Amino acid sequence: MKLYAPKYYRRFRCIADRCEHNCCTDWEIDIDSETLQKYKALEGGYGEAVKKSISAGDVPHFKLSEGDRCPHLDERGLCRIILHLGEDYLCDICREHPRFYNHTEVAEVGIGMSCPEAARVILSATDYMTFEEIGKVDGEAEDLPFDGRAERRRVYELLGDGDLSYQERIDQICALYEIERGEDAVWREQLSQLEYLDEGHKALFLQYSSAFCPNINEVYLERFLAYLVFRHCTEAIDREDFSVRLRFCLFLEALLASLLYIQKAETPREIEELARVISEEIEYSEENTFALIYG
Repeated sequence: MKLYAPKYYRRFRCIADRCEHNCCTDWEIDIDSETLQKYKALEGGYGEAVKKSISAGDVPHFKLSEGDRCPHLDERGLCRIILHLGEDYLCDICREHPRFYNHTEVAEVGIGMSCPEAARVILSATDYMTFEEIGKVDGEAEDLPFDGRAERRRVYELLGDGDLSYQERIDQICALYEIERGEDAVWREQLSQLEYLDEGHKALFLQYSSAFCPNINEVYLERFLAYLVFRHCTEAIDREDFSVRLRFCLFLEALLASLLYIQKAETPREIEELARVISEEIEYSEENTFALIYG
């Protein structure tokens, strides 16, 4: 099965110990069955430390250490498993993060914005519309009655129409897919019901207002929305489902616009961090994502 990715994908590289939001903290790191068997077969040396760090149960995972850190994260922010055993001994979630996959008639891979470096790459990409074949993966093409990739291209064509103002482009997308943006109070109520990693983010999100729309940095909003559509709309099962998912994407774009206004964010780093926070708190929780799409 052919594997495609946005052109910017090749520009992503994990920056490891230089990352200000290490992905080896604050998460329970599950261990896939194949890697678990590799860990069980280790003998001596650092292999013993790996085996002692595993919590058995319905879903085996590493026991987090003080500060909710992965027990294999050293004081420099580097992975001891890589240092002592090599990358071949990483479990699937560690090897793949922050990647995600779409499966339709082809497979696609992208990078998720909860990673600060991924956010930087995506929000600086002028070529988000361009996808390229980067290899092959196991699996069969899905024979689907609905072509989410074709609909995504239609959204991108409108989103990239430089003859229109940014707001006119958003309005045309909403009109094409018959999307009602929803009342601010209803969105705030839904936001109040979500689970948060950081209660400070909840307080920030609840200041949301669609009236808070900055007149600058619209190019970042465009790229953010394009990423969201790629990630959340491609696997839609029909046009109605595509429209429902697109409404969710448009809300997150409006949420970012609101936060940019509230926080007076202007620099790329400030914008990237707010996009990362939205991704981490909402996209990386299946429960939160489902609640906002279908709630």
